[in-house]
Amino acid sequence: MAEIVSKLNGYVWSPVLIYLCLGVGLYFSIRTRFMQVRGFKEMLRLMFKGEKSPAGVSSFQALAMSLSGRVGTGNIAGVATAITFGGPGAVFWMWMVAFLGASTAYVESTLGQIYKEVDDNGQYRGGPAYYIEKAMGQKWYAWIFAVATVIATGLLLPGVQANSIASGIENAWGVAPAVTAGLLAIALGFIIFGGVKRIAAFAEVVVPFMALGYILIALVIVAINVGQVPSMIALIFKSAFGLEAGFGAVLGLAVEWGVKRGVYSNEAGQGTGPHPAAAAEVSHPAKQGYVQAFSVYIDTLFVCSATAFMVLSTGMYNVQGPDGAMLVNKLPGMAAGAGYTQAAVESVMPGFGASFVALALTFFAFTTIVAYYYMAETNLSYINRKAHKPWMSFVLKIALIVAVVYGTIRSAGVAWDMGDLGVGLMAWLNIIAILILQKPALACLRDYEKQKKEGKDPIFDPDALGIKNADLWREIRQRQIAAGQHKS
Repeated sequence: MAEIVSKLNGYVWSPVLIYLCLGVGLYFSIRTRFMQVRGFKEMLRLMFKGEKSPAGVSSFQALAMSLSGRVGTGNIAGVATAITFGGPGAVFWMWMVAFLGASTAYVESTLGQIYKEVDDNGQYRGGPAYYIEKAMGQKWYAWIFAVATVIATGLLLPGVQANSIASGIENAWGVAPAVTAGLLAIALGFIIFGGVKRIAAFAEVVVPFMALGYILIALVIVAINVGQVPSMIALIFKSAFGLEAGFGAVLGLAVEWGVKRGVYSNEAGQGTGPHPAAAAEVSHPAKQGYVQAFSVYIDTLFVCSATAFMVLSTGMYNVQGPDGAMLVNKLPGMAAGAGYTQAAVESVMPGFGASFVALALTFFAFTTIVAYYYMAETNLSYINRKAHKPWMSFVLKIALIVAVVYGTIRSAGVAWDMGDLGVGLMAWLNIIAILILQKPALACLRDYEKQKKEGKDPIFDPDALGIKNADLWREIRQRQIAAGQHKS
């Protein structure tokens, strides 16, 4: 099983996908005229502005749901793993894929908003499967994405998060993975059986709290090691381009692991972000596109950087060459990934570091598992919208809990390989789709900016922009006009 998954991973995560993620980000950055830079102020304004409705959550709740999927084990264990195998230069390539990927996140999330619909429970639903069917007209392709996403987010990816939780807790407190598996199953069942509103409320409270706390501790550790910061930054840039003698041999690995873990963490282009983006109640699809673009910044430039700086400033990292030989600072007795981050904090705050990272990892990864369930359920809702078989949702809940228990007690290598396979499959399918379907998202951006210049609070008229099959927005537009929302 492990060999099969590893071999499939080699095909899915070929250099083609690595450079496709970077290339698509650069392409959309140019097409949007670097909206991730020009629109930074607007992102901040929109993040805390917005309305809730019986059908949709607020912009901030949708952002929190999205961040709960993005901010997970990839930010702690994933960053450390990238540095382990790709060297400090991997951090630069994580930054690069995040900066460029913010424009990709805008495009896919705006498409998710444009083509959303209301499900049987009166809730907004949307995502790549919806926009592939409605905008591309290829229902078979939409079904392939939906099935792949249910498998990836419902069965493959949760195990990675659960495995990291178990590793962190075992490192810190010696708790057996089987015990952690049971506790996770109980807590997860309580949340996912409560529906999307409970998921949104949970994410809204937990995600900002855990992210700010983690970043604060990172700042303290970096401040204590402030003398190492200049050399640390120099090392990141030098090794990113193979200019540092010790890391010249792993230049290709720096790009590969930086992009791979960057996409895993920030999810830009992966196709997960459009699901919570579509759940938001906004007057114009571009609004949530802006907000989702900012979520990539929060994930990688803030939280991932926090981990990288802790590990690098304390010197608690090691690098493996292509032959598997250790090049720098092996940490005896510590597991890869989360263990390196725990060692970094422990080196500055003895007796506190391992426990703090284990706690942060538990919150990060648990909320990500909850977000994965929401994404899997949304795609199941797409598959099930004509069949109307409620039992399918119940089966998904049970399957996800089983996948979490299985992932908790499996080896980390198998769990990560399965997670990478899920991410890669979704990325391939979604990137091809958004390259074909980019025009409506770009038209939305131009329309939004035009209305803003005219002093209006933009509202969306799909017919005026020549966008077809955005049927729900015709109803929304009528409500907006009746409410006088188009005034400055």
